[in-house]
Amino acid sequence: MKKLLIFSMIMILALGALTGCEEGEKVIKIGHKNYTEQRILGQLFSKIIEAKTDYETDVTEFGSTSIVFGALKEGEIDMYPEYTGTAYAAQLDESGLNDPQEVYDYVKKAFEEEYNLYWLNEMGFNNTYTLSVRPEVAEKYNLETISDLAEVSDELVLGAVMEFIEREDGLPGVKEHYGGFEFEDVTALDPGLRYNAVEEGDVDVIDAFSTDGKIIVYNLKVLEDDKEFFPPYFGAPVVTENIYNEYPEVVEALNELKQVATDEDMQELNYKVGEEKRNPEDVAEEFLREKGLIE
Repeated sequence: MKKLLIFSMIMILALGALTGCEEGEKVIKIGHKNYTEQRILGQLFSKIIEAKTDYETDVTEFGSTSIVFGALKEGEIDMYPEYTGTAYAAQLDESGLNDPQEVYDYVKKAFEEEYNLYWLNEMGFNNTYTLSVRPEVAEKYNLETISDLAEVSDELVLGAVMEFIEREDGLPGVKEHYGGFEFEDVTALDPGLRYNAVEEGDVDVIDAFSTDGKIIVYNLKVLEDDKEFFPPYFGAPVVTENIYNEYPEVVEALNELKQVATDEDMQELNYKVGEEKRNPEDVAEEFLREKGLIE
């Protein structure tokens, strides 16, 4: 009888341990691409999921869009942050739409139908292409928009990465969309050298991304895309069908990031990590506390 009682107690403890393991065994796997903004976004996902649910997270850095997207399709990760314009042009090989809501609706529907992947709420910021100038150039030529730039472009030098110079959704498309204007000269630059070149006056205008922290560093004027040429690149979580259907609390937590950050917010976050060399995890947590989303 005594042996039976001991055996029963051992079985109860074993079953309890097994049950506990099953309840807590799901770790939410978050992927992101290999640059500053994506590292911050991955940590935003991690911090809000761990604060709002009982799940732990694991954050992994991947390389290009195709690699992290492939990992999501294969179920190696549960989610990653993506941009509407990237999904529309690169993953779905589409063109023609520029309205932000139309692009979001299109990629949301297409991802669900083609890949069984789900787009959640957009986070507010738009990491799209911009054309930027030094403040003194903006003042001298009274530049606020790309239309303003087009009227005086023949007096200015553009410095841009080769991809922007050659791609149809870059300089060729901008010139056509805004009336066929021409710069005095166009110089191909390494991405890391554009800002030095514009600061030193070697060029007057550079291509950039609207949420780049270096815009703050160099105090650049971002010109408004007043004729809406550049595709929208609004950031949002993309999750697997399993997460979407089986983990509603995770989806709910991520959806609290809806409209959480403006372009200027992301510039500041990118500046803190990219220029001040702060830890993305600390910056993400601090930002969510400031927004009142976590305690």
